[in-house]
Amino acid sequence: MNKRIPVSALKVGMYITDLNNDWIPHNTQRKRGVVKKEETIDKIRQLGVDFVYIDVSRGLDSQDSEPAHEVDRRNEAALEQAGGLTPGSFRRVSAEEEMVAAQKVHHQAQSLVGDLMNNVKIGRAIDMAPVHQLAHELQNSVFRNPNALSCLGRIRAKDNYLLEHSVNLSVLMSLFGGYRRLSSDALHQTIVGALLHDIGKILIPDEILHKPGRLTAEEFEVMKAHAQHSRTILQSTEGIGDLTIITAAQHHERMDGSGYPEGLKGDEISMYGRMVAITDVYDAITADRVYHKGMTPTQGLKKLLEWSDGHLDPKLVREFIRCVGLYPIGSLVLLESGRLGVVIETNDEDQRLPVVRVMYSIKFRMPVMVDTLDLAKPGTQDRIIRSVNPEDYSIDVRKFLV
Repeated sequence: MNKRIPVSALKVGMYITDLNNDWIPHNTQRKRGVVKKEETIDKIRQLGVDFVYIDVSRGLDSQDSEPAHEVDRRNEAALEQAGGLTPGSFRRVSAEEEMVAAQKVHHQAQSLVGDLMNNVKIGRAIDMAPVHQLAHELQNSVFRNPNALSCLGRIRAKDNYLLEHSVNLSVLMSLFGGYRRLSSDALHQTIVGALLHDIGKILIPDEILHKPGRLTAEEFEVMKAHAQHSRTILQSTEGIGDLTIITAAQHHERMDGSGYPEGLKGDEISMYGRMVAITDVYDAITADRVYHKGMTPTQGLKKLLEWSDGHLDPKLVREFIRCVGLYPIGSLVLLESGRLGVVIETNDEDQRLPVVRVMYSIKFRMPVMVDTLDLAKPGTQDRIIRSVNPEDYSIDVRKFLV
């Protein structure tokens, strides 16, 4: 049986199933096994971890433990509560209409980020003109219909994570900043900061940056330096605003001071830094990478809530959930009819009633004819029961998003 315990209760002889530290996106330390030495516990504490999950059938228990299903139940209730308000963005055109333009700008963004990183690697200065133009196009696409770029953000290859993460982070910041009604200039600068937040990784040795296994403590320190490298590169680039530098430099800072590069705490982190920290963690934990199987969007939102006790800003986490919806794009949901559907469009007025693409019957354990169902349309009888894990039914949701 899996349980969650505070790190202060961790002892030698316990069996860890999850270090619960995916809010450190580049940490690839081993996440399960028997604790054999006090040194291991000290290292876990130094990571800034608050809670870990243990299997009491394979190791010692603790009086401070709580069943994992109880934690999940509480996170589920918090998610329902956080998603109680309607989203703040409204579609100007249909997702189908916007998809062509969104695909073009998404492709341009990936190419541009790749070119920028190659230029920095060979010592060339960053030309900001195409970056600013791209940020405007991303912002405009999200304004017309946020669902199109959100769909594309769920279709990604694990071996192209670095480029796709930068592009998807800029999309998420466009959504989040628009929802929070940032000024046009502030929104633009944060989008640029999101696009360029990982530019410093080009200075990280390839054997560390692309290492498929877990990083050693020394390698992890080298990896962490990328945030400071990003700040340094952007500070020396003409045409970069202060908010862009702040957004890029603070994306790994954490509310409890456990982040990097400066270990800022609470209000020492700017609002933009706290926003990008949330979007960065969400995108990282829901993406498939060489060494990490991504969570479902709903699992990712629940983890954000769990980590908002110390690492992430709790108020902004709840706003982010209302921004992306109770069932974010790419969620696989179970309907009352016994069918499964992938969420392809959120609902501006009621988060419980998105547009889903139905393709599977759990009653018969087999595919059904693909059909698009708008749950908000008058006369539609079906409703969502809950989110489900695509792996349980061997469904690749990416095939049904576009």
